[in-house]
Amino acid sequence: MGEPHRIGIVGTGWISGAYLETLRDHPSVTIAAVADLDADRAASVAAGIPGCRARPVDELLRDDSIATILNLTVPAAHADIAQAAIKNGRQVYGEKPLTADMPTALALMEQADALGVAVGCAPDTVLGTGVQTARAAVDAGVIGTPLSAVAVMATAGHERWHHQPDFYYLPGGGPLLDMGPYYLTALVHLLGPIVAVTGAASRQRTSRVIGTGPRAGERIPVGVDTHVTGVLHHASGALSTITTSFDAVRTTAAPIEIHGETGTIEVPDPNRFAGDVRLFALGATDWQTLPPSAGYADASRGIGLLDMLTSPSPRASGTLALHVLDAMTALLCSAAEGRRIDLTTTTDRPAPVPLLPAARWRGTSGE
Repeated sequence: MGEPHRIGIVGTGWISGAYLETLRDHPSVTIAAVADLDADRAASVAAGIPGCRARPVDELLRDDSIATILNLTVPAAHADIAQAAIKNGRQVYGEKPLTADMPTALALMEQADALGVAVGCAPDTVLGTGVQTARAAVDAGVIGTPLSAVAVMATAGHERWHHQPDFYYLPGGGPLLDMGPYYLTALVHLLGPIVAVTGAASRQRTSRVIGTGPRAGERIPVGVDTHVTGVLHHASGALSTITTSFDAVRTTAAPIEIHGETGTIEVPDPNRFAGDVRLFALGATDWQTLPPSAGYADASRGIGLLDMLTSPSPRASGTLALHVLDAMTALLCSAAEGRRIDLTTTTDRPAPVPLLPAARWRGTSGE
């Protein structure tokens, strides 16, 4: 099988724990080093990983023994870390969004293409049994020709639970760039690439109050729109309506619904790997829950990186992330300018994921 693929992690905040659940004991990879601006936090994480060392960021990025950088920094730092890694010949898999803006993302991908370096990007939740089972049903013609979709993400805001929520309300954040990647990436898997968008946006408040942790009660500024809605025009002719909001208390809407000529499919939360996929067929009297038929079963964050290392056409690719970023930034531009905007990028619809039990993708016998 050869030596395990050596990974270096930059950024050891909360989300790193989810990645470590997948990668720490996987036989095909070794987490060789971790780095963080908080050296004590990096040292604490490294102590829980056999053979791992805490390193300064610059030193880790220059280490020739590390093949791939897992970039788990805040959105504002995504580009700097990725560019430095690519310059040093390291392939990169990063958290979403790819970068905070399109010019930077385009330059990043051009740099990677010029140096022959692979780039992957979250979300990989859409590779789980939830979205993939829904996609398999759509592809099988269960609802006939897909005509439209509705996607809704509504919450009162991350400051209520996150003890350091500042970056959610700075450029590169907001409900669309933070949560939108899950929904738009799922919609591309389900309905294909997007050719144009029409958007509208607002912000309810100019500041937010942190609700938990040592900074509870502190007021932070809001520098982005906190309610974004719009229409996605897919190349297939389907129309998706999306709403992402940090200004709502609660919703009863399904995360995603796909409407076709002969039925509607309810898709579970694309920020989760699994969940019930439900079908309401034309002429039926109730919803039918579809059994999982596709996707990485019992997966967690990091499966997209493993997919990138093993698949000839990575499903959580930088190209897909660039297209999703193009759609999101165009939605914000459309909202500001009051007009439809054609996208400048496209992407292939990622290959579907067959049903892969955990024992197979984890590289274990399952016994």
